[in-house]
Amino acid sequence: MVDKLDAELIALLAAEPRLGVFEASRRLGVARGTVQARLDRLQRSGVVRDFAPSVDTELLGYPVTAFVTAELATGEDGAVAVEHLRGIPEVLEAHTITGAGDLMIRVVARSNADLKRVIGRIVGAPGIARTSTVIALATAIHHRTVPLVQAAVATDDEATEEENG
Repeated sequence: MVDKLDAELIALLAAEPRLGVFEASRRLGVARGTVQARLDRLQRSGVVRDFAPSVDTELLGYPVTAFVTAELATGEDGAVAVEHLRGIPEVLEAHTITGAGDLMIRVVARSNADLKRVIGRIVGAPGIARTSTVIALATAIHHRTVPLVQAAVATDDEATEEENG
């Protein structure tokens, strides 16, 4: 669970990842030890996974983003295929899904021709029977979590108000 201060801290660090604990405490109006304790708890609980930089894959030389739906062969659990996918640098994410496929894979490529190579590596994974690919034309909303954190706090506040009635 996160509270309003946690949400404000997460939003601050999302906007300025290089901000130090002292400056964060000054801006939030709380003690440095409070900020450090909150960060430690958020990391320990897994709510905050890392402080890694966000990388623009297009500026890195990979302007093509695609979503590949993979269907596993009958009887496959996908563990071997996922392990194979981990070895493909252009695979940014993979999720098990419901619906027409079994895995949704977000990939990047240097060009459409390079995408064909990446898909070939995916199809070469043990246990993958077939794939279907859609190419992203533009990113309308970049990966974000701050609005979700804020909504979670608002939902928790509303639930508390209802309980206290």
